[in-house]
Amino acid sequence: SPVCSLGNIWIAGRSSCLAMEACAETAHSAAIRTVGLAKDERGERMRDWMGRDIHYLRVSLTERCNLKCIYCREETEFCKAKQELSLMELTQLMRIFVDLGITKVRLTGGEPLVRKDLEQIVQMIASFPQINDLSITTNAQGLAERLPVLHHAGLRRVNISLDSLDADRYRRMTRGGELDKVLDSIHAAVKENMTVKINTVLVRGENDTEIGDFIALARDYPVDVRFIELMPFSTLGAADGRRVSGSEILERYPFLHPVEVRDPSQPAKDYCGEGFAGRVGLINPVSHKFCNKCSRVRLTSDGKLRMCLGQDEETDLRPWLCSTGDSLKQVIREAIYQKPEEHSFCSAFHATRAMNQIGG
Repeated sequence: SPVCSLGNIWIAGRSSCLAMEACAETAHSAAIRTVGLAKDERGERMRDWMGRDIHYLRVSLTERCNLKCIYCREETEFCKAKQELSLMELTQLMRIFVDLGITKVRLTGGEPLVRKDLEQIVQMIASFPQINDLSITTNAQGLAERLPVLHHAGLRRVNISLDSLDADRYRRMTRGGELDKVLDSIHAAVKENMTVKINTVLVRGENDTEIGDFIALARDYPVDVRFIELMPFSTLGAADGRRVSGSEILERYPFLHPVEVRDPSQPAKDYCGEGFAGRVGLINPVSHKFCNKCSRVRLTSDGKLRMCLGQDEETDLRPWLCSTGDSLKQVIREAIYQKPEEHSFCSAFHATRAMNQIGG
């Protein structure tokens, strides 16, 4: 089988790779080679068939996680370190994605902190001058200790999952998490002058009584608290009655008023109250789709390019890692050009992967 390395690519069984490239050239006409491309002062940009500017890549580093949140995966499911993209493979792919116009990257999982080489991955991505926004989504179990090194390596923002401010409820919802570790990590990130966003998935009957307490965090601290609508992953997510919409939150807390968003393509609608140090964000992928302005695609930890969280179509990039950069570029261009118009959360969506296998 092909054995690839960065810089100089040494290939065992070169004939199989040459055959793959020949087939690729046969399949791609000259017209297709320019599909989904646009150029401006920033260089090459990717656009899908709807004209959406695709510049945001979410990279899942692992399916493994040290928690089992009730809305993410079933308690009996186990995560393995199978077929995770190596640092070398991630570097090769990032070079291609940056050449194609990716400027924003978020590292997800599973739980990215379980990767022992996370600091090296952050440093590698931050080394590309085209990347102007590098963040991580984490449950923060052990983040505080690693944060200074991660910040020095180039991490600028942290999205911290926090579904309860009650220690017992948090432990139950995460099936084992320790609230103090999360709070320590939030304080550490604020101390490092990093942008902090707190992601809270609301589940009716579990943590919806704490909405006011979370809003108070945004009032008292320079953090964004974002309430995320429950999505149809796992058995719990399939139950519409457990979902709490953003409209309901606004009805219950009418002092929240809309403010201008920082990024027009962000999924959250931002709100503030008088004297707030931070913001409240409402992310409603089910009740209020925002697909028309979606700018993101996802790379799974086993090398699949996924165009939409709420659609199961994927393109396997791993077989192309031993080919020339142009062939891999073209596979990515074509896949992104065909990005679905919208997700299928509202039409009997049945995910073939759990959330930890896709990346949040």
